[in-house]
Amino acid sequence: MTEVSKSGNAETRELIAFRIGTQEFCIDIMSIREIRGWTPATPLPKSPSFVRGVINLRGTVLPIVDLAVRLGFAPSEPTARHAIMVSQIGQQVVGLLVEGVSDIFTVSDSDIQPTPDVASDMAKRFVRGVIATDGRMISLIALNAVLPSLEMEAA
Repeated sequence: MTEVSKSGNAETRELIAFRIGTQEFCIDIMSIREIRGWTPATPLPKSPSFVRGVINLRGTVLPIVDLAVRLGFAPSEPTARHAIMVSQIGQQVVGLLVEGVSDIFTVSDSDIQPTPDVASDMAKRFVRGVIATDGRMISLIALNAVLPSLEMEAA
C-alpha cells in the first residue's frame, strides 16, 4: 500500500517479509492474495526447474514457484513450516513457495537502498532494493522478474 506520510513528502509501503534459507526477503503486501500452508504439488513435465508443479486452489490450477530455485539457491525441501504465498504477478496468479513468513512492516521509500553494485547480475535482476531495519537486512524482490514470460513481455 502506498500512501503519503504525515510529513507529506515520503511515500510508505507495507511489505511482507519471508525467509529463504538464512536470508530474508520481502514483497509488497498488495500483490499477495493469501498465504497458505504447504500443499504437495503435482509436477508438470518439461517445466522450468523453479516450477514445483501445480495445486488445486478452490477449483483453480495454481502453479507453484520455488522461490529459492528462482533466486539461485538450492531447491526447497518443504516441511509443515513452509508457506505458499498466493501472488498476483501481472495477469498471472502463482504460488510462491517460501520457508516461512516472518512479519509485515511499513517502510518509507527513502528507507529502501539501491541494490549494491557488487551484487551479481542475478541479484540485480530480482532484487529491487535492500532495507536495513531492526538489525536485519531484507532484500525487496521485484515480483515482475519472477516469471520469464513477463520478462519477455517487458523486453
